[in-house]
Amino acid sequence: MATKTSDLLAAAAPRTVVVLQAITDDQLDLPTPCQDFTVRDLVNHVYDVVVNFQALAAKREVDWSAKTDHLTEGWRDRFAAETGRLVQAWADPAAEEGASPGMGLPQETIGLMGVIDLGVHGWDLARATGQPYQPAPEVTAAGHRFLDGMGPMGRQMGAFGPEVETGPDCTELDRLLGRAGRDPGWSR
Repeated sequence: MATKTSDLLAAAAPRTVVVLQAITDDQLDLPTPCQDFTVRDLVNHVYDVVVNFQALAAKREVDWSAKTDHLTEGWRDRFAAETGRLVQAWADPAAEEGASPGMGLPQETIGLMGVIDLGVHGWDLARATGQPYQPAPEVTAAGHRFLDGMGPMGRQMGAFGPEVETGPDCTELDRLLGRAGRDPGWSR
């Protein structure tokens, strides 16, 4: 069975997996569009997102303060396997029902957080490592829906930087990145 969230995660995950699997060891210390995050830091964060959002689908609380270095032997394949588990976790219709006990937000909103994390951080990592990246259109649209409701709170909590102005002729992805506090023109 699938849910709206699992369908979005299934659209977002493979594109981010491709980016992470192509990151070479000599790129791990490069800067990223996420201020104060190296590629290594951001890969570890995205790995935490994928694992913790599996628990959030089951309405379990997670400890975001645990800082595990996931970049040990075989991390690229493990990340791919964990994203598959993430999609499966959100395929259970119960995952979208009610509110998250740890965050107090609707479960559908929690699921969209995972989608936007995969989409935006996929771009961050691709940009930092010189890879092409284009999220699925439905992922970009879901990111805009999420930011419509949660953008101000996310900025207040430090999850997003200040909005970056984008021009009227920019792409929907560039507009999403700007809304998420990214400069679409960022480069090393």
